[in-house]
Amino acid sequence: MDGRYDRQLILPEIGSEGQCKLTEARVLIVGVGGLGSPLAAYLTAAGVGTVGLVDDDVVSVSNLQRQVLYDESQQGKAKVLCAKQRLEALNSEVNVVAHHTRLTAGNARELISQYDIVADGTDNFATRYVISDACEALGKPYVYAAINGLDGQVAVLCKAKATYRTLFPDEKTMLSMPHPGKAVAGVTPAVVGSVEAGQVMQLICGYGEPLIDRLWTIDLRTMQSFIIDI
Repeated sequence: MDGRYDRQLILPEIGSEGQCKLTEARVLIVGVGGLGSPLAAYLTAAGVGTVGLVDDDVVSVSNLQRQVLYDESQQGKAKVLCAKQRLEALNSEVNVVAHHTRLTAGNARELISQYDIVADGTDNFATRYVISDACEALGKPYVYAAINGLDGQVAVLCKAKATYRTLFPDEKTMLSMPHPGKAVAGVTPAVVGSVEAGQVMQLICGYGEPLIDRLWTIDLRTMQSFIIDI
């Protein structure tokens, strides 16, 4: 090795065995926007062997306040292709797979079946139901995250008992709700996406107490944080 992973190899929670597990792991990130940017960057930097990216959007200047994988020169270009280029430059040892499409009920199982863990970088209820249902059917862990303004939450679903439907059982009501709005501080997805990446690493390496069937919340106005059993 070239010393790339030295700082995490000396952690007893990771070590050489954990690094091997990371190298062999396949993680699918659905959405490479605000949450997906830190999530993809840290998992790639940590040496996750295969990182899949699903997104059908293009880069816009309004993204740049929080979507730090991108720059001004990439406006109008496909996010997954720009993200792939950036991540490969960060760590050439990682196989970054770009799926330039929207995750739907029609393609979710086919895409998710190729990976070990699914991580949430989405911004809408409908896609989360699709992810959760496919992960439950396939027996894949779903690391869920959501942000709004200065608030965020993370949970590990479809690993034991809880699914997204446990959190939000009334799909019809959820989908009929107005969009919560686009107000968000750039640091919110940075914090929450980093916690989400940490959960993925815990699941892969098998250390600590991941948020399985538990919901972590953070209010960045007050720094109050809670963990709630689901």
